Amino acid sequence: CTYLESWHLDVEEFLELRKNTGDDRRRTHDMNTANWIPDLFMRRVMEKGEWTLFSPSDVPDLHDLYGAEFEKAYVAYEAKAKSGEIKPSKTVQATDMWRKMLTMLFETGHPWITFKDPCNVRSPQQHVGVVHSSNLCTEITLNTSDTETAVCNLGSVNLSQHLIEGANGQELDHDKLKRTISTAMRMLDNVIDINYYAVKKARDSNLRHRPVGLGIMSFQDSLYEMRIPYASQAAVEFADRSMEAVCYYAYWASTELAKERGQYASYKGSLWDKGVLPLDSLDLLATARGGYLDVDRSTTLDWESLRHKIAKDGMRNSNCVAIAPTATISNIIGVDASIEPCFGNLSVKSNLSGEFTVINSYLVRDLKRLGLWDDVMVMDLKHFDGSLRPIDRVPQEIKALYATAFEVEPQWLVEAASRRQKWIDQAQSLNIYMAGASGKKLDETYKLAWLRGLKTTYYLRTSSAQQVEKSTVQAGSHNSVSSGSPIGGLSALEAAAMAAQAQQLSAVAATDVKFCGVDDPTCEACQ
Repeated sequence: CTYLESWHLDVEEFLELRKNTGDDRRRTHDMNTANWIPDLFMRRVMEKGEWTLFSPSDVPDLHDLYGAEFEKAYVAYEAKAKSGEIKPSKTVQATDMWRKMLTMLFETGHPWITFKDPCNVRSPQQHVGVVHSSNLCTEITLNTSDTETAVCNLGSVNLSQHLIEGANGQELDHDKLKRTISTAMRMLDNVIDINYYAVKKARDSNLRHRPVGLGIMSFQDSLYEMRIPYASQAAVEFADRSMEAVCYYAYWASTELAKERGQYASYKGSLWDKGVLPLDSLDLLATARGGYLDVDRSTTLDWESLRHKIAKDGMRNSNCVAIAPTATISNIIGVDASIEPCFGNLSVKSNLSGEFTVINSYLVRDLKRLGLWDDVMVMDLKHFDGSLRPIDRVPQEIKALYATAFEVEPQWLVEAASRRQKWIDQAQSLNIYMAGASGKKLDETYKLAWLRGLKTTYYLRTSSAQQVEKSTVQAGSHNSVSSGSPIGGLSALEAAAMAAQAQQLSAVAATDVKFCGVDDPTCEACQ
């Protein structure tokens, strides 16, 4: 993925790289792109100010600056541009540039919206370098330089396997979660030493800083088990409390490893060394922004004890937590990916091994319990693209619990992500799902993401369905779906395959308009 800062003179051309129209020599149809946006630009957008574009050869230090130092240098360069000392340059309205960013994001799904200053101001490693970009999936925020290539070893905890029956239903099993995370952090630290490194810069960087990225998957499955709709304040609170626990135990495990194996080489001078934990770094961001930050600061665990332990023993790893997409490993385990809402209660997934029908077994369990799982229900799910919303006989609480990704307002995704981000020392791979996308809705969603302190966002996905003639289900064999196990007993997949394959659901990072493709031999425009 290629990242470009918003002050670059070529940023307008960069925004159009993924367009399906225009001069194909100026397009990169297979390259992912992302905006690396400084906070100063967002403040200019909010205040309807002007924004100046420069050639990087005239302002070479801006790449390595952020926060107050970036603003000071940028404003000085603007003054030089106005006096004619810097040529070429271009002045635009910040809101116009923001509108172009959102327009291209809506049309092509690129470039993604990521924020430079939160990634750097809150970085534990700001004393030894600068975060110049994230990675392809936008969850890694590590320093890079001419001498170091960032490398991060990732792992993910199956959150739904760390629930226990409590007084008010399912809740986090902290004892089990702590044991799992302790083992996972030790494993990831071992990987750093036994890994194969293709280039010396990557090896040197990894051994010096020892970053790892432990994340989670099956957040949606956990909500099903706890009977919490994704689009609810309770889900936001669970996102907060679950990520607080994951981060607390990950940081605790790293300081335990430091006591056993020693601190990482560049520990001295880091935010860890200064007693500044990720939650504390929100104060640094608020100061750097001069406002424009509204993040919940509530805590439930004993962070002071952790702070004292780190002060005594140090940290084994410069970075510990990052939430990856887990698209592949979640399929292997049979849970919903990462922090994603359920894409569809009945759908087809395609990969190199073929096409596989996916049915929400939690939903099947509940519908069987209510006596609603029958031939008609399967046909309704197929007809309504896996959505329960139009099916009158389904109770409202079931509809809310099993709302699909495009039925969850994006504000809920952002709010939950904000609660996670306050604990995380790196970032999270956050897709934005939006049905009925509009300029106003995009503007509100991504401004909210910035105000809530998010470091990065990933794909914008708008709803689109490929309408195909619907077939029938054979002989009622869908009833073989087990209602006894929430994630097992998927023998009904074969029975539902014909129905689901006839109506394949797709999420595309673009509008519903079909554009011409140069690789489509059936396109009449290309004949």
